[in-house]
Amino acid sequence: MSYSIPPPPAQPPTVHRRGVGRRLAAVPRPVLISGVAFLALVSAGVTGYLLMGDGIAEGTTVQGVDIGGLSAQEAREKLERELGALGGTPLTVVIGEGADEGADADSPEADVHELAPAEAGLSLDFEATVAQAADPSLLDRLLGRGGGEIELLVHQDEERGRAALTELAEDSDSTVREGAITFAEGEPEVTQPRAGVALDVEGSLGRLREGFPAAAGDAAQPVPLPVTRAEPLTGPAEIERALEEFAEPAVSGPVLLTAGERTLTISPELIGDHLTLSADGSGALLPEFDGAALGSDERLDAAVAAVETEPVEATLRLEGGEVVAASPGSVGSTVSREAIGPAVEPLLFATGEAARTAPVATEEVEPTISPANYKDLGIVEEMSSFTVNFDAAPYRITNIGRAAELINGSVVAPGDEWSFNRTVGERTEENGFVEGIIILDDQYTTAQGGGVSAVATTMFNAMFFAGVKPVEYGAHSFYIERYPEGREATVAWGSLDLRFLNDSGNTIYILASSTDTSVTITFLGTKRYDEVRSETGPRTNVKEPGSREGAQGDECVPQPPLEGFDVEVTRIFVNGGAEAGRETYNTTYVPRDEVVCED
Repeated sequence: MSYSIPPPPAQPPTVHRRGVGRRLAAVPRPVLISGVAFLALVSAGVTGYLLMGDGIAEGTTVQGVDIGGLSAQEAREKLERELGALGGTPLTVVIGEGADEGADADSPEADVHELAPAEAGLSLDFEATVAQAADPSLLDRLLGRGGGEIELLVHQDEERGRAALTELAEDSDSTVREGAITFAEGEPEVTQPRAGVALDVEGSLGRLREGFPAAAGDAAQPVPLPVTRAEPLTGPAEIERALEEFAEPAVSGPVLLTAGERTLTISPELIGDHLTLSADGSGALLPEFDGAALGSDERLDAAVAAVETEPVEATLRLEGGEVVAASPGSVGSTVSREAIGPAVEPLLFATGEAARTAPVATEEVEPTISPANYKDLGIVEEMSSFTVNFDAAPYRITNIGRAAELINGSVVAPGDEWSFNRTVGERTEENGFVEGIIILDDQYTTAQGGGVSAVATTMFNAMFFAGVKPVEYGAHSFYIERYPEGREATVAWGSLDLRFLNDSGNTIYILASSTDTSVTITFLGTKRYDEVRSETGPRTNVKEPGSREGAQGDECVPQPPLEGFDVEVTRIFVNGGAEAGRETYNTTYVPRDEVVCED
């Protein structure tokens, strides 16, 4: 067996190394000195940085407040103490015309508002401000830089700011306004066009942040907020054209509408109140006339009434127990309110009286009672008639005659109510009444319209025996001998009326007439009952009168005594000879004291 012996490993080559000293020795001496100095400076800066901790460089200020040399906590407390009020000062902002050009709050076009910083999501961030001042870069430290004015940092809650600006936009946004022409008291009034303005909410967030707190409380330098604008289409030339062609001619004079021989005058004021000129989609001003509103305007009522003619009712009378027409009556005419607008519209922009005059449609008004229809209405017979006699006296003759005149010819449709006060009206001199004796506070005195109670009593009895339903009535306070006891009535303007309901099923026509000593009222229609009877019971609860002196002078009216009493009256309805029903009326009369006048 044989072995092979390997050769010994090769030796590594010899390497010659140069020491640090040799390398430094190779560096030029000036460079070597500068490097050593730089390393010393770095070492000193690092040492100073570590030793300074959170201290703030000398000469550091925020909004003029010196915080140099203070710790972070001391600086924060000082800033909060001296600048904290700035954070609550309202922020003045301006929106609209000239906002982007810095319009001031006194500009007439400016839309100025105040925002509370907290509501707008703005607050002063003293902690971040101090951190900024207490944390200069290492290089600034090494180079000895530090101090000076530091920016006061602001925190903004964008969500709250956006909400506040959105609410502000709702109050301040305006749509574009085109020019328009309206009228006041018959004169054109121009509404000038105006650009539309909408607040740019997103763009305003940064403006709020930038303007806070420097502009806070400074009304002379409000924060301008950006807007978007839309320009109107209507220009000055179009307004001038509309004034000349439409507005000025429309109110140049009244419009005259003829109705037969009468003329209805429509004043420029009324025309203007129902006419406007508004811009269309191209900016042209076009007239808009509301003829329907003009026709129904209540200010025309008197003028329309003046050109209308009332229908004249046919008059009826009894002749041999039969109802006949005493006069034919006549139709009336009324202006159609719906026709007024269409009649005015073609004349609106004409000038001159002739060009502004035209006829207006009228409608005939038939009388309620005519010779051709009264029988169809059921006015075929006498239902009842009653007469009251009285002692002749000038005031009675006048007042009773005037009341009978106003009542005569009254027509009461089935289901309608008749009213004495509404028919006769207030008893005034202008209405044809004079002063006479009345009863007031249970004694005679004088007042306008004295004596008409005789007419009221006559009407009550005609109603009673016609069998229709009384709605309101009242007897005199004490009994008057010429009237049937328990079946009489009085009236007083504003406090007591005499009213009845026509429940007969047919129209009732009322005849009323008077002489110097009597008044008679007759109901014509169709009898509901064959007969209406009256039964008067005995006087009960009788009370004796007293005696007293009357007022001094001419106001005293002597009064004879009469006992007071209660009485019951029964109305009995008869059909076919048999009783069909009855009603009871109870009346209480107070004693009529004797009144003695000195003279």
